[in-house]
Amino acid sequence: MGDSGDLAVLAIYVSIFFVLLFCGIVIGGLRERSHMKSLDTRENELADITVCNLKTILSPDSASNAQMVMGQVVIATDYFKSLATALRSLVGGEMRAANSLMLRARREALIRMQEHAKRRGCNEVYNVRFGASAISQMSGKKGAMQVEVLAWGTAVKRGA
Repeated sequence: MGDSGDLAVLAIYVSIFFVLLFCGIVIGGLRERSHMKSLDTRENELADITVCNLKTILSPDSASNAQMVMGQVVIATDYFKSLATALRSLVGGEMRAANSLMLRARREALIRMQEHAKRRGCNEVYNVRFGASAISQMSGKKGAMQVEVLAWGTAVKRGA
């Protein structure tokens, strides 16, 4: 049974690996698409909150209740996308998984900032800025790519 038994065990391990890989890719993709749909919906719901990066408030005499608002998110990819990105870094080119991660994190942080402004009764946010840090690199651990994004700005209330 020696060699054929070893080959059978190897085949089982390889099969398990590919089944898990397939499940990870499918489930990760579904979760990412679900998050993107959620972002689209929430952005549409917050369309009445004006956001811009101007440092000064337009017509400051008609604005009131100026205050700082912020939104923060820590988001990660799955291990399979991190593996694909690591392989891509060996040959060069666009790292789509990292781009998707940053896009989702920026959008989520911006939405959370807008929600913060809305809770405070404000309808405009000026001087919007973003800060980001790669958590995985800070901790020195390998694995899933993780990023923290913080969005902040000055919210004001305008109108009745």
